[in-house]
Amino acid sequence: MNIELVDVIFYFLAVVIVASASVVVFSRNILYSAFSLLFTFVGVAGMYVLLAADFLAITQLVIYVGGILVLILFGVMLTNKVFNVDIKTGTLQTLPALVLTAVMAGVLCGIFFFTQWTLRPAEVVPSSTAPAIGTALMTGYLLPFEVASIVLLVAMIGAAMIARREPVK
Repeated sequence: MNIELVDVIFYFLAVVIVASASVVVFSRNILYSAFSLLFTFVGVAGMYVLLAADFLAITQLVIYVGGILVLILFGVMLTNKVFNVDIKTGTLQTLPALVLTAVMAGVLCGIFFFTQWTLRPAEVVPSSTAPAIGTALMTGYLLPFEVASIVLLVAMIGAAMIARREPVK
């Protein structure tokens, strides 16, 4: 039995992702869920590194961990003074969700066990994808990239204007 370091890292990241995603889903404390989401995002970034997708790994860290997760944590910490808010849902859809989960698990297990997987030797790890993506963004896709940045800037200014407490005069 020949176990390589890449396999050990893959299984470790898989356990981290599944465990932390489970805490996100099943935790009753939103702060614990937000911090568990951090481990889920970092684990997914690690999977991207194993797939030699360095640009996606860095983007995962910068956008999701650095931006969205920090925004969620600030939102949670700034609104922790709100009391008597019932944000939990009823258990009305529990049975259909369990049936759908069982069906999907059966389909995935069937695909996993009954598919003839082709094995081929490992290829040489490709070179970095970041320079090619950077060149494409700054040459052929420069106009859409800049338009998207202006749209995001306008959306951010609009959100700041909506969030202001005093009315604009």
